[in-house]
Amino acid sequence: MNRCVFARVCVLLSVLCLVAHVYLEFKGFYVKSWRTLVSTKEPQKHIRTQEVSEESDSGITCYPTGRQHRKSLRWKIELEPWASESHSLEDEAFRFLKYITTPQVSCRNPADSLPAQGSWALCLDNRFNLARSINTKHCRVYSLGLGGEDKQLEKVLAKAGCEVHCFDPSIREAHLQDSRMWLHRLSIDWRDPNPAVMTQRQHSSTKKLSAVLNHYGHRQLDVLKVDMESAEWKILENLILENVLHSVGLLLLEVHLHWAGFEVSGDKPSVVRYWFSLLKELENTHFHLYHSYRDPAKPQLFLQKNLHNASSTYILGWVNRCYMAQETRKG
Repeated sequence: MNRCVFARVCVLLSVLCLVAHVYLEFKGFYVKSWRTLVSTKEPQKHIRTQEVSEESDSGITCYPTGRQHRKSLRWKIELEPWASESHSLEDEAFRFLKYITTPQVSCRNPADSLPAQGSWALCLDNRFNLARSINTKHCRVYSLGLGGEDKQLEKVLAKAGCEVHCFDPSIREAHLQDSRMWLHRLSIDWRDPNPAVMTQRQHSSTKKLSAVLNHYGHRQLDVLKVDMESAEWKILENLILENVLHSVGLLLLEVHLHWAGFEVSGDKPSVVRYWFSLLKELENTHFHLYHSYRDPAKPQLFLQKNLHNASSTYILGWVNRCYMAQETRKG
């Protein structure tokens, strides 16, 4: 009799232990799953596209000085999702054109600020640093061009006290023009010069912008003007991949849309998706569009087609809302 009772007690205890074990296992699994679910959901709050505040930059998180220099270099940009499931040129073009013609921030230029030079417009809003840099005569400007374009904007900035450097391979001879405007017979490229060509020449006629900045010891550019006649896309890609843009305050960019551009491959919808992805990378680097000019004098072609009343040439102005200008210039 005692043996039967003892056996029943042992069986009962075994069942209780089994139930407790199963309970703890399921509870642990539930807690772990719940924590995983929460951890995967929380970052989504930062993925949402934030509206650009006109009054403050509270929605923008800027890196401390020097932190962006330590970001690892990338080999390619992140492509944005397709505009539609059809991957059509019309849908890609509509999204792209809407993006480049919709300013994200307005610039309230003071009445006594520098006048606009044709289709090129500066952002001299006191919320940003360029106005202060010009007022203190501590501004630096780089102008990248091909073919000796009009340098009226550069002359105005030099007269205002900025240190202006113009890079153009068509310049006959490098020389100092006026007191604060330097002309360099050099083409800015998105690739390093060919070593075979460099051995035949004492000095290369092409350099990446990062190499030029290192050569002159320039760490910041208050204004970067790019008018490279369809080379702008690959140059912009290089500036993004090499983390050069964090040191640029204002980006003035002329884009050409009648063809894909130098060394831009793929079918037409893929080309437009690539263009759009480059500009979204700009936005992710805290650049916001403040100026868009559609050139009516240029052919009204978008990749050799008449689409959405687009021009083949647009001039865009982007302001870096995380740019902090230095009070003094060295080098």
